[in-house]
Amino acid sequence: MTRVLRYFLFFSAFWIAVGVASAQKGEQIRGLHKVKKKETIFGISRMYEITIDQLMEANPEMKEPDFNLKKGTVLRIPFPKQQLATAVVKDADPDETDDIRKRAIRLGVILPLHNVNGDGKRMVEYYRGVLMACDSLKQRGISVDVHAWNAAEDGDIHQILHDEAAAKCDLIIGPLYSKQMDAMSAFVAKHKIKLLIPFSINAPQLADNQYIFQVYQSHVTQNASTISHFVRGFKNYHTVIIDCNDSTSQKGSFTTALRRQLEQEKMTCSITNLKSGESDFSKAFSRTKPNVVVLNTGRSPELGIAFSKLNGLKVTDPDLVINMFGYTDWLMYTRTHLENFYKFNTYIPSVFYYNPLSASTKRLQQKFRWNFHTDMQNRLPRLAITGFDHAYYFLTGMHREGRKFMGVKSHPDYVQTPLQFERYGSGGLRNNTQLFVHYTPDNRVETIKF
Repeated sequence: MTRVLRYFLFFSAFWIAVGVASAQKGEQIRGLHKVKKKETIFGISRMYEITIDQLMEANPEMKEPDFNLKKGTVLRIPFPKQQLATAVVKDADPDETDDIRKRAIRLGVILPLHNVNGDGKRMVEYYRGVLMACDSLKQRGISVDVHAWNAAEDGDIHQILHDEAAAKCDLIIGPLYSKQMDAMSAFVAKHKIKLLIPFSINAPQLADNQYIFQVYQSHVTQNASTISHFVRGFKNYHTVIIDCNDSTSQKGSFTTALRRQLEQEKMTCSITNLKSGESDFSKAFSRTKPNVVVLNTGRSPELGIAFSKLNGLKVTDPDLVINMFGYTDWLMYTRTHLENFYKFNTYIPSVFYYNPLSASTKRLQQKFRWNFHTDMQNRLPRLAITGFDHAYYFLTGMHREGRKFMGVKSHPDYVQTPLQFERYGSGGLRNNTQLFVHYTPDNRVETIKF
């Protein structure tokens, strides 16, 4: 049976409060809270209608890296900080008289939120990231009323859409399955609701439904964009394509299209083989231009062999200038190949960048661990951070611009997933952001956003 999952889906908590008032660094403390078994930081902050950051400010020990919320811990509870007033509009008609900038934004999440299979577990993590974004936005005075529905693959999407709360949403995130798109597309068009499709599903409705936003970019679209940026960025370079003899590779479509474009641009290019001898391998490289190397596989073993051959080449010819240009898959190999990424000035095209060393990433992962007593799944991209970025981007945009928000302004505050949308024909909007993740020879990582 399908059911509505409220904002407190994942949090159960029991509480006691001692009504005392004291001064803590100039802040008024309204009481104390003794932590019970299974209580979470997220749940406690919700209980007292404060943000996690406000709770941490009142309890500085929580900012320590080794802090762990335990049963019996006594926390100081501050008074909520003054927030922007929001007028809750009970009339759900989404017309110009209902200004969402002056009330709580109504967010719906229609995804498989269950523990039955991998789809459900992944979407639960994504949804938790959405909730963390809502909590972060609260301290900025942006209120969000969240409804969530478990839209399992074999469930009846029409039953969910008959829930009156769904028709009142300003933004819906979902669905995960292509077969649910016909009903979803008709529903958001009828009620003038923005629909964010977060993952890779077939959505031909994008072509004629102006309320749809699709994050996913097809491989064809990504390859075309990557090649366009490649020929501009490496215009004065000599390209070396290395055949890696990988019969399972699907990167041949990229290198074939790249070669055609290089020919049209009259840019020099040569082809060599990973099994070639030192002399033949060396002949593929230019001595008068800087070289950029492209493999026709994304696998780690072949990449390791390529780096070994390139290092040997640099020993015999140290003045040779060699850059590497890779694939998004390579972001998973940093533990093995990071030193060579730096050494060969490597560029990796992607639509996301997970930087485990950044302060914002560390903070978000720590909060996730505190809130849900588990770590994010070890996969790229991190789904909770993806959910955080998606929700933060849309909710801040809608709070700023109301119903006129079309996702076209730049998004500088992302943690992992930049977004910027453009109109797809006369229909909806599609994300067109791309990054080059650049590992520089001075051991830095920078992202070049297009």
